[in-house]
Amino acid sequence: MSDGLEDVVAAHTVLSEVDGAAGRLVLRGHSLDALAGHASFEEMASLMLDGFVADLPRGEALAVALGRIRARLFDEIVLRAALPGELSPVEALRAWTALIPDGEDVGTVLSLLAAPAAFTAAAVRRQRGLAPVAPDPALPQAADTLRMLSGAAPSAAQAAALDTYLVTVADHGLNASTFAARVVASTRAGLVSAELAGIGALKGPLHGGAPGPVIEMLDAIGEPVNARPWLEAALDRGERLMGFGHRIYRVRDPRADALKSAIRRLGADAGRLVLAEAVERAALAILRERKPNRALETNVEFYTALLLEALGFPPEAFTCVFAMGRTIGWLAHAHEQIAGGRLIRPQSVYVGPRPKAAA
Repeated sequence: MSDGLEDVVAAHTVLSEVDGAAGRLVLRGHSLDALAGHASFEEMASLMLDGFVADLPRGEALAVALGRIRARLFDEIVLRAALPGELSPVEALRAWTALIPDGEDVGTVLSLLAAPAAFTAAAVRRQRGLAPVAPDPALPQAADTLRMLSGAAPSAAQAAALDTYLVTVADHGLNASTFAARVVASTRAGLVSAELAGIGALKGPLHGGAPGPVIEMLDAIGEPVNARPWLEAALDRGERLMGFGHRIYRVRDPRADALKSAIRRLGADAGRLVLAEAVERAALAILRERKPNRALETNVEFYTALLLEALGFPPEAFTCVFAMGRTIGWLAHAHEQIAGGRLIRPQSVYVGPRPKAAA
């Protein structure tokens, strides 16, 4: 048995299948290609939670319900709950989320779906010394998130790009944060507790905290001509190239292509796409030369960083936006685990010293 639990089946699920050998992601019977760029955040939530939350509003009613709850959470928590000034956006998200009453009903589900949007934008503006912008309940969640972040209405292309990102990261098998959420849900502690477990796991640099360093890498490279020498020097120092390689995928991460397409659709707002493509080409060439026996392809972190930067999110808030999308999966997995009714309790193998026998 591996200490990282590879190849250990911990759940049977109808929610997602990650085929690392083929580079394919299936979500509730749909390929990622059929969903990314086509479904909205609200439509993805309806799809993933179908059959688990019977009284969840559908269609436009879900968008209306989420808008109303964003406004309530803003008034009741963002404007009233004072936080220490040194908290990062993800720490503020975690602290504000903890103030939502715990439960397993549809009201808790709706609150947790709406919370990352209301809290992330406010946390970023708070860090910048700006007043938070109140939600507009009439807007869909992606568009309202961008409006609360910048204070101005986003373009249709920008809102669609954020929807694409949120759909793309909504679920991805039994990753660290989803497993953490399922473990807590299995104790019947409540959905807010499961969500907080997911946020805590996602915060780590080996999981959702990873896209930020991609921006640092692009900043350091600066120009396409610098890509190969910079990357080679980084490898010579024994550093990892951020945005390349994945624990499961042995070919290109399909989510990277979905996000790259979303960036292209931004047109003039596509940010540093030319630089990123040059860095990607150089990195893949160098990795194949130096590590021919390892499958190191572009992963979701690389184009996540580029897309979220183009939409105005600072690197320190990338994990919050990841949580906004992944909350859909956490809630679906939590409900699936609760329906099964089984407490997750794996075994461990003791390898420490044995007590000495009495003389």
